[in-house]
Amino acid sequence: MEEQKTGAKKRIGLIDELRGFAVVIMLIYHTLYLCDVIFALPVTEKLFYSFMPVKPLSGIFIIVAGISSAFSRSNLRRGLKLLAVALGITLVTALLLPLVGMDGFGIYFGVLHLLSVSILLFSFLRPLISKIPPVLGIGLCVLFYILTAGIGEGYLGIPPAFILELPPELYELPYLFPFGIITEDFASADYFPVFPKIFMFFAGTCFGGIIKNTELPDSVYRVRIKPLAALGRRALAVYVIHIPVLYAVICLIKLAVNLF
Repeated sequence: MEEQKTGAKKRIGLIDELRGFAVVIMLIYHTLYLCDVIFALPVTEKLFYSFMPVKPLSGIFIIVAGISSAFSRSNLRRGLKLLAVALGITLVTALLLPLVGMDGFGIYFGVLHLLSVSILLFSFLRPLISKIPPVLGIGLCVLFYILTAGIGEGYLGIPPAFILELPPELYELPYLFPFGIITEDFASADYFPVFPKIFMFFAGTCFGGIIKNTELPDSVYRVRIKPLAALGRRALAVYVIHIPVLYAVICLIKLAVNLF
């Protein structure tokens, strides 16, 4: 969510487009979520569940954020700003909206929470991470992602070769959800736990390190799809306002259908 620039201060258009593509995936998913889960429109139920296999593509958003952080010199400021926005979203969706009868929108640890924590960690660990060869760093991130991918299911490791079962008591504690350890009744309208997602971010920072030291072709800087690039440059603003806008639009469409 920060401009990516090379030493020549040129913006990488391809990264904006990739981020914009991830925003489109998010918009489609949340539109179908609202239609099916909140408004219970039967016509969208199959669409919502058929779209689920595409949802992991939103991971592009996390990787691109990592790449952006490799270019930024103000990650501490960016991370704190993003954390404030994320906590504000939790306040509104989890505490204020239920007071006016709008349940089911609570976001306790969404993508902005994950990115803010990741950026802040990177700002402190950058001197150490910079000593790791980027290709090795990417390999380690892939390994750690695989090892922690089962934390929501109660284990660490790579089944069936190696499994370390975590104590069941951990999954009875209500405040470990940021780490992917959730209780049976936990629900969040947008949920991106630290593990294993943070390793996607750090893989992005390593990839950003490779880009910084590589002479890129001009085609990487060129914007091919302007609407996607525009969305990518305004990803934070879109994320903050898209749920209330989508909710209002769906309400208007539903009202119009009922009238006619």
